[in-house]
Amino acid sequence: MPPPRTRTTALRQQLAELRGPDTAPKALDARALAALAANPGCDRRALLDGVGVDKAKLAGALGAPAAFGMSQFAFMRGNAFEARVKADGGAELLRLVREKLDPGAEPPGSGAVPDLSAVGPEGRTERTARALREATGAGVWTLLDHPMLALDVAGSPAFLEPDAVVVHPGGGWTVVEIKSFPMLDGSADPAKVGAAARQSAVYVLALEELAARLDPAPDVHHRVLLVCPKDFSNLPAASAVDVRKQRAVTRRQLARLTRVEDIAAALPEGTCFSPGLPAEELITAVESVPASYAPECLSACELAFHCRARSRAEGAVTSLGRSLRAELGGLTTVPDVLAAAHGRAGDPEDPTVAALRRAARLRSEALPGTAADTPARAGEVRGAVAVAVEACAGTPEGRAAGREGSADGPLTGTPTAPGGRDGREGQDGREADACR
Repeated sequence: MPPPRTRTTALRQQLAELRGPDTAPKALDARALAALAANPGCDRRALLDGVGVDKAKLAGALGAPAAFGMSQFAFMRGNAFEARVKADGGAELLRLVREKLDPGAEPPGSGAVPDLSAVGPEGRTERTARALREATGAGVWTLLDHPMLALDVAGSPAFLEPDAVVVHPGGGWTVVEIKSFPMLDGSADPAKVGAAARQSAVYVLALEELAARLDPAPDVHHRVLLVCPKDFSNLPAASAVDVRKQRAVTRRQLARLTRVEDIAAALPEGTCFSPGLPAEELITAVESVPASYAPECLSACELAFHCRARSRAEGAVTSLGRSLRAELGGLTTVPDVLAAAHGRAGDPEDPTVAALRRAARLRSEALPGTAADTPARAGEVRGAVAVAVEACAGTPEGRAAGREGSADGPLTGTPTAPGGRDGREGQDGREADACR
């Protein structure tokens, strides 16, 4: 007699059907979770990540592949550096942890390195939890090499694998993140350090969930150890990074994510995201899940190019950025913005509408011989809308969005006075383009 069908098994069966027959799920990692937390309003990403769809293959099948990943050389260099850091039972790594985070503790010498091998992610998670419990009460330096942690994300468990977790003699836990980018003269690229901090914050959250189940609960340190090559050598250098801010932001954003089963329940019958399906069926399946595209997705999501094309086709102002979308208030599409600028719609008392109409007047003054409804390319319209907000509201967000929008295509027909050093002589022309 088969076992009774529980809610958990029913959900797993539903997710397997959405993923496609004989398609293994792609595990979530900390980078994906950090990107997911950065855009909690995107049901499309939440569902595809929860189902375990390989978004890179899906993007290729949709005809909008994204160039993601590292070169083979970078992988080899990173693996060689990590092996060097963890050599000799992690003696050098434990020394760096003590030096940067726990100088009052006894010298590590040769720490304990428990065996974490097990069958499947669930087995490795249980083995890691047991090793952490044992190491917490042992009172010695312990290095957990590539442990497996679990974190609940939108009602579905995500299995995470940090580079290392160190248990201090006092029982505290520290996340160690090993990266291959260099630390030059004691400092590294701020953007890369920030990405590593967001990734480490996800590991800290998973450790805190595990620690909360122990009695007494051990201390999960909010400072993580970032280990990088020193200058241009292969020698390790380390720095302590405080991830309290990133942890708080990630926790809040993950809590806002819609549960996977709620999103899946609203899908049409027979929806499937298998990359082997015809492109037309895949497009229909993907478009059945609402997305929340923003330019920031280009650096974090494999489906960003597909979502950007759809957003542009719909004329959504979110394709210019969240800050500009907030500036435009209730005007959610480019046609709505242009209608408000031309006086065909909108409340004249609305500050946004007033700003757009002022941009229309500037255009008519700069280009008196051009018809008000001259058609323009989508990229020109997007950039011009951003310039209108900048010109009339004077916000730095408008300037940033204007640069992103104008990158889609040059603002042709814009008169620019010769000899201008900072480009402001041609500003009236760019403002005028807002009303196309």
